[in-house]
Amino acid sequence: MKLFFKMSSLRSWIICCFFNFIVASIMGLLMRFTYLFPCKGINYIYLLHSHSHVAMLGWVYMMIYVLIAQFFIPKEKSSKPIYNYLFWITEGTIIGMMVSFPIQGYALFSIVFSTLHILLSYVFCWLVWRDSKYKTTTGKLLIVSILFMVISTFGVWCLGPTINMLGKQSPFYQIAIQFFLHFQFNGWFLFAILALFLKQFEVEEKKFKIFLLLLIAATFLTVAFPINWFVKDEILKYLNIFGVLTELLSFIYLYKIVQPQINQLKTSLDSLTKMTYAFALWSLFLKLILQLLVLFPNLAEVSHQIRNWVVGFIHLTTLGIITGFLLGILLQNNLIPGKTYMLKIGIKYFFFGYILTELLLSLQGLLYYLGKGLLFGYYESIFGASIFIVAGLILVLITVLKTKTRFD
Repeated sequence: MKLFFKMSSLRSWIICCFFNFIVASIMGLLMRFTYLFPCKGINYIYLLHSHSHVAMLGWVYMMIYVLIAQFFIPKEKSSKPIYNYLFWITEGTIIGMMVSFPIQGYALFSIVFSTLHILLSYVFCWLVWRDSKYKTTTGKLLIVSILFMVISTFGVWCLGPTINMLGKQSPFYQIAIQFFLHFQFNGWFLFAILALFLKQFEVEEKKFKIFLLLLIAATFLTVAFPINWFVKDEILKYLNIFGVLTELLSFIYLYKIVQPQINQLKTSLDSLTKMTYAFALWSLFLKLILQLLVLFPNLAEVSHQIRNWVVGFIHLTTLGIITGFLLGILLQNNLIPGKTYMLKIGIKYFFFGYILTELLLSLQGLLYYLGKGLLFGYYESIFGASIFIVAGLILVLITVLKTKTRFD
């Protein structure tokens, strides 16, 4: 344990995050392998819980932690031992979930590690609130993101009482889970990566405030969509419609106020970083289009029933938008050192696998929607496409490991 606490370099933190990401992607690959070769010793649901927790908390949360500490916390404060201790203790809970979930699913040890992670995230929120430069425009965006993180956990704390009083079959149990996921992905994660990305732009405070208020309103309004899956009410449908249109308006407004600086940014970026940001921005655009499509009642009704579409949308957000921006920020700031041939191949493999799996998931979902059954060679194809994701991440990690320089 002392060895972990001594590993205070930014490089060791980044290596840890990519290790978590690779483990999560291998778990995803293994789940797809079980469709081809069923394994009695592997519980698919348990593995799914582990995959989702390690991907969300081990990769996205931890990498956002690293980048916030790097870009929003003054060096004299982020270099204090508390940030390093908190990082490695939090990683301990990730490893705990990594091990316990595949063995027992939601049970004593996995619940303990998950709960500890939430409590540690509160400590991180307090540190960011105390130490960050939150008076800037993007600093305010960051503060909103950590408030959304705290708000999202209210859904988790409601699970216990809901199970005791109403049972797991209750709609309120599912609503509590969707509440947590919505404010994690659309609140904490999205606002945090936008704060990190937009930090390099100079935006008039009044104009930025309008964008921020619009996006906050949209985030609260669009939680009505998953709630409406379990509680049928016309008001929820109208709230979601208003929320989606408000979100679209917020990003159109943001594009207009930063568009001149985006053109300048393009000239300063290398081709790899440009490609990575392009994937993130196009994924964000596609997410907005899909949210508009599910405003149609017939699509809204089946959108959460066709699992392929649900998984595809989650991956669109996690791999396309969030990971796209995270990789772009790492590349732009040379935090993934040495833009070697191996690194370029690794990132291209990753995005190729991401695009291919998204196409397969979307096509198979469409076939189910039309009542056409299973696509020929679907499981073999999506397993093969997933190999590119794992291989790409391994190549990226090897690149970081081969660079001995301490770049913090």
